[in-house]
Amino acid sequence: MHADAPRRLLLTPGPLTTSDPTRAVLDRDWGSRDTDFIELTTRLRLRLTAIAGGTGTHETVLLPGSGTFAVEAALQSLVPRDGLVLLLVNGAYGRRMAEMLRRIGRLHVVREWAEDEQVDAGELDRMLMADASITDVAVVHCETTSGLLNPIEAVAAVVNRHGRRMLVDAMSSFGALPIDASAMHLTAVMASSNKGLEGVPGVGFVVVDSAHLAGCAGNSTSLSLDLYDQAEGFRRNGQWRFTPPVQVAAALDAALDQFDAEGGVAARGARYRRLHAMLVDGMRTLGFETYLSPELQAPIIVTFKDPGPPFEFEPFYDALQRAGIVIYPGKLTRAPSFRIGCIGAITEDDMRRALTVIGQHCRQ
Repeated sequence: MHADAPRRLLLTPGPLTTSDPTRAVLDRDWGSRDTDFIELTTRLRLRLTAIAGGTGTHETVLLPGSGTFAVEAALQSLVPRDGLVLLLVNGAYGRRMAEMLRRIGRLHVVREWAEDEQVDAGELDRMLMADASITDVAVVHCETTSGLLNPIEAVAAVVNRHGRRMLVDAMSSFGALPIDASAMHLTAVMASSNKGLEGVPGVGFVVVDSAHLAGCAGNSTSLSLDLYDQAEGFRRNGQWRFTPPVQVAAALDAALDQFDAEGGVAARGARYRRLHAMLVDGMRTLGFETYLSPELQAPIIVTFKDPGPPFEFEPFYDALQRAGIVIYPGKLTRAPSFRIGCIGAITEDDMRRALTVIGQHCRQ
């Protein structure tokens, strides 16, 4: 791209637009066994645990890879081999967890809702009451298939009342929406470096209840995805067991400095809500309808209905690409739709720029 061209905007659920200070850190090489990188690793673990509200009860286990690696690691490391997982599913990422459990041979049952319906805590209550063999409940906080926000507080209250464990995929909500792992007695919160924390892709992590993790030796069928063994490694020498993405970890540390300077979860979530409101208002002015009703929508990513002819998605997508604006190139929902993200290191001016380009294309 030409030096004076507008910067590229990634209006997706991740990877996201990153800041100059975050990218600048990628220029440094790190030795993974060096004292300064070990100190950085320890700092990251403490900071991420605090963001999840788990200080004193939970610990963070870092893994190389995407957030999907962290979810799969949590399911096979924290669910006992004779456990039974109840999956609360209303989108592609919940269905992905079911496929993980199928492949690693863990017993599971799936209760699926439509992609525009929240999981129902009342129905969960009845299911747990009827089946004492269920040991663990897993749910996606913000289902980025549609952008829907699930009521994890209500779900956690039910799970705790029945004495079961709860695992939350908080991939796109972590850092943007409040999560209190200690207060909700969550067994695990899974997330990654490149969404609400605005780092670059390459680090997944699980904030896990320390007391439960202590009894998880031997659960994992994978060597590299064993959270218990990795946590033991961190306790023993502060090091990752296998080669860490050192630059990515350093960029996450820098991104967390900016996260703190902005004002943490409350301020970041407020910025995303402003961007979300601008996006929805602007798109409605241009004749687009949202897939979800407002009370179900998280300020993370918005799914818009495909309005049909004369609108065509491919020319729309290509026009945005030519202007340096990237959205997701296809739908995940079962309804004709497309998605535009509200998160990342973007400003209200950036969102105005995107809406201007969209408007120009739609008026052609």
